Amino acid sequence: MVETAQTWDRRSGVDLVTNHLYEEIVSLRLLPGAKISEAEIAARFGISRQPVRDAFTRLANLDLLQIRPQKATEVRRFSIKAIETSRFVRASIEAEVLRRAAGLCDAKGAQALDEALEQQQALLTNGDYCDFGEHDYAFHKLLCEIAGVPNVFDVIQTEKAKVDRLCMLGLSKEDRMPLLIDDHTAIATHIKAGEPEKAVEAGKLHLSRLDYTIESIRERNAAYFDDEEE
Repeated sequence: MVETAQTWDRRSGVDLVTNHLYEEIVSLRLLPGAKISEAEIAARFGISRQPVRDAFTRLANLDLLQIRPQKATEVRRFSIKAIETSRFVRASIEAEVLRRAAGLCDAKGAQALDEALEQQQALLTNGDYCDFGEHDYAFHKLLCEIAGVPNVFDVIQTEKAKVDRLCMLGLSKEDRMPLLIDDHTAIATHIKAGEPEKAVEAGKLHLSRLDYTIESIRERNAAYFDDEEE
């Protein structure tokens, strides 16, 4: 296919709107249930409605938007079933990643883990809580690289994104960071020691941190959850 200026402009528009709305949704500046107008977004960015429509489709595929024919598009409410499915998929994949990483971790991998943990600890020491999410993603990506399956992180990232905005409603980053860094440290320790099952157990504990958060958020903000699944 021959690329044209119009094709590239449309792609740029799709990426721009997708990235903007993604940040708005996961940061909870757009709350679950909030209505979004295709026409208003197009006018705001000065683009046609087709790139906006394509961006909405991308975000719907990430379970962040709910597109309903003849009705307003909404920021998707949380679904307990979807969250449980997403976490099951992620836990299953990461368990195998941790087993492989524990069996394949060499001196270079161990050094990379140590450096990642040092960077996370520096963020905590400096009170730089805003950048922790990026380093959290980087740590889990590193585990996949050590395990020899770097592309698997794409799947983990997709599943992780589906529940990230729930974390924003939970404990503050100031409260969560020390606990999550401790979890990362335990995971890295077992991987460097070649202890696959202990690494998996540490990984399960790490993922379970969200259990209490989900229940407490559901009690406080029932309107953010989809009752149709009940």
